[in-house]
Amino acid sequence: MRKKISLLLCVLATMLCFTACGSGNKTMDYDEATIEQTTEFLLSYCASTDEATLEQWKSMTDFNVELQLTEAGIPVTQESFLGALEAWQAATKECGEYIGHGDYTFEASTDELKVTTAVEFSDREATITFVFDEDSYLDSMTVDAEYSTGEILEKAGLNTILGMGTVFIVLIFISFLISLFKYIPAIEKKFKKQPVQEVKTEKAPAQNLSAVETPVTDDLELIAVISAAIAAAREAEGYSKDGFVVRSIRRRPSNKWNA
Repeated sequence: MRKKISLLLCVLATMLCFTACGSGNKTMDYDEATIEQTTEFLLSYCASTDEATLEQWKSMTDFNVELQLTEAGIPVTQESFLGALEAWQAATKECGEYIGHGDYTFEASTDELKVTTAVEFSDREATITFVFDEDSYLDSMTVDAEYSTGEILEKAGLNTILGMGTVFIVLIFISFLISLFKYIPAIEKKFKKQPVQEVKTEKAPAQNLSAVETPVTDDLELIAVISAAIAAAREAEGYSKDGFVVRSIRRRPSNKWNA
């Protein structure tokens, strides 16, 4: 029983291996001559196109672009064609003028085809990769410039310095902002609106001048006059003025001074 199970498992494993190998070897069908013709046309046209021509293509309507591409018999879409022109313009700015290219390398899969070739420019070499879809229409074109080890290390060092410098500048700016926090209470107190204090003035009551008593003479003079008058009256009546003494003087309630 165990031998039968082991034999069955071996058969299943062998079938899976063959299935995997068969599916992995299946690639899309393409005509190598047609693909080479398309890539040659794209390279020659891109090399003869300047920025003014690219702007003319961009200013055209979608219908006119598709019409011209169809009449030319180029298996490319509007988006992929304009993308190829833009990629070429960027490559010439970085690598210099186009000189020539080498042989093509084809790498096919189930749904796409990659065509690569080495390109020589005046300043540096590059690798161009064309990607075609399963209908053999151009999907994209990329230009990868080749740099020496020294140039790569130089760019890496510049990127590191730029990144660290940016971080330090941001940290210094944040520290400066934090140092300004101590001035916030003073500024807030300065610009804070002060409450308006209402000053109430109380009117002084009007004085009744009639109720203010102003003595005509001093109290001592008044006492002396009254005492002399009383003494003279007593003497006229035959009384002696020696025993006369004024102890107090009171004003009658009905007798008031009017000012």
